[in-house]
Amino acid sequence: MRKKIVAGNWKMNTSLEEGKALAADVLAKTTGSEEAQIVLGVPATHITAVVETLGGKNGIGVAAQNCSDKVSGAYTGEISASMVKSTGANYVILGHSERREYFSESNEELAEKVNQALANDLIPIFCCGEPLEVREAGDMYPFVKEQLTESLFHLSAEDFSKIVIAYEPIWAIGTGKTATSEQAQEMHAELRAHLASKYGQEAADNCSILYGGSAKPANAPELFACPDVDGGLIGGASLKAEDFVAVVTSF
Repeated sequence: MRKKIVAGNWKMNTSLEEGKALAADVLAKTTGSEEAQIVLGVPATHITAVVETLGGKNGIGVAAQNCSDKVSGAYTGEISASMVKSTGANYVILGHSERREYFSESNEELAEKVNQALANDLIPIFCCGEPLEVREAGDMYPFVKEQLTESLFHLSAEDFSKIVIAYEPIWAIGTGKTATSEQAQEMHAELRAHLASKYGQEAADNCSILYGGSAKPANAPELFACPDVDGGLIGGASLKAEDFVAVVTSF
C-alpha cells in the first residue's frame, strides 16, 4: 500500500530562528500517529538546525529544496546531494516549477539530479506540471508525461520504487484560476497509468503522487479524498504550523 505524504515547501522564507521555531511548533502539534508521513522542505541554511530541532521525533522527515546534478567541484553556490545527505536530510525536492521557470532546469538536468539524490540515499520528491498555455491548449497530459519519461524512465524498477511524485498545476497557482479535485484526480490517474506503462501496475500503484496546487485546510479534505491523490506538496500553508497540521490531518 502506498504511503500518504504531506510535505511542506517553505521556499525562500524564514530566518534560521524562525525556521527552528516553526519546526518546533509543527512537532508540538503532531503526535506521530498521523496517517500521513510529514516532511518539512526547508532552506539549505536551516537543514541541520531543523533536523536537530525535530530530533527524529514523530517521524517527521526533512527535505532540501534542491541539489546539484554534479558530484562535487568548482560550482560556486551549488550544494551537492552528498552535502545534503550529510546535514541529516532524508528527502530532496527536485524539478519544482519555480526551479524550471526561473532557473531553466531541463528534464535532462533533472534526470541527473535524480541520479545524484538516489546515489546518496535521498528520496526525491519529483515535481511535474503544466503552465497555463499548455492547459488551455489541451496538451497537459502529453506535456507532463514527457517530464516523467525524460527525467525518470531511465531508472531501474528498484530505483523508481524510491521516487515520490508531486503534480503541480502551475496554471492554478497565482493566476486566479482554480484546479478542481476532479482535475487533480484526472491528472494523477493519467500519470499513474503512464508509470504503469513503463514499470507495471504494481509499481505504479505503490508510487505516492502528491498534489501541489495551492492545497490548504479548506480544500485539502476534498483533494485527499481522490483515489489517486496521496497527499500534498504544500507551499504557503506550510509556513503556519496550525494550517500545515490541519492539512496533514485532512485524510
